[in-house]
Amino acid sequence: MDSDGETEASASPEPGSGILRVFGRQLKRFRLRAGLERAEFGSRTGYSASTIAAFEQGRRVPPPRFIDVADEVLDAGGVLKEMKEEVARAQYPAFFRDAARLEAEAVELHAYDTHVVKGLLQTEEYTRALLRMRRPLLTEEIIEQRVAARLARQEVFARVDRPLFSFVMEESVLLRGLGGPDVKRGQLEQILLIGQQRNVEVQIMPLDREDNAGVDGGFTLYMRKGGEQVGYLETQGRSTLVTDREEVRVLSARYGIIRAQALAPRESLSYIEKLLGEP
Repeated sequence: MDSDGETEASASPEPGSGILRVFGRQLKRFRLRAGLERAEFGSRTGYSASTIAAFEQGRRVPPPRFIDVADEVLDAGGVLKEMKEEVARAQYPAFFRDAARLEAEAVELHAYDTHVVKGLLQTEEYTRALLRMRRPLLTEEIIEQRVAARLARQEVFARVDRPLFSFVMEESVLLRGLGGPDVKRGQLEQILLIGQQRNVEVQIMPLDREDNAGVDGGFTLYMRKGGEQVGYLETQGRSTLVTDREEVRVLSARYGIIRAQALAPRESLSYIEKLLGEP
């Protein structure tokens, strides 16, 4: 199952570890050097003193805009900005961070999903609903961090180089009422909208298919510049990057068969329109 973190078992994104602690110490050092109290620094950057404290203590992931502003306000000479990419990766569950990097670099992305809508296609409401279903429960702060991180990933659709995307999903993914009727409708509308982009193809695997090459579960294939392809598998909060050439070849061949067995892109979009037209 490839659900971009939906099956993660941990209730914490490990916000107090690694790069966030390093960034927090550097942020505090530059703030003290500038002679600014947290409240004053917060007012200059648009955040409360308590939020600044959370950033400095590595308990909260600072957004890229804050890092840019903080570097300027504190005259950090680019030191804080240099950590921005690694800090951004800390928004994701530990097991998904390598996949997030591959996703951002990919020139092609091909995904087969069987349980929930792919993270790249999710609406804000759908994502929030999924995260609130998590057991053990996530805090509201963590939920909002994860929502923001997932929405930020969707910026790949606006990239100038326009990567190629193909998404095949089980029909059951569209039929589930996760989050309620309004959330479901909004999610269907989003899939339809993104599926109409020229560099995106969406396909549906009907439930009544007697032959389905994807019965072993979902997976994602990332194509990097230069032609290297990497596979990604995820289930129950554990992930596997598939780099062995033969294993990747098998996944790629399987995906090709799955696409051939699914509804064609135009038929798939028509099916989604039909679902939206139903009461």
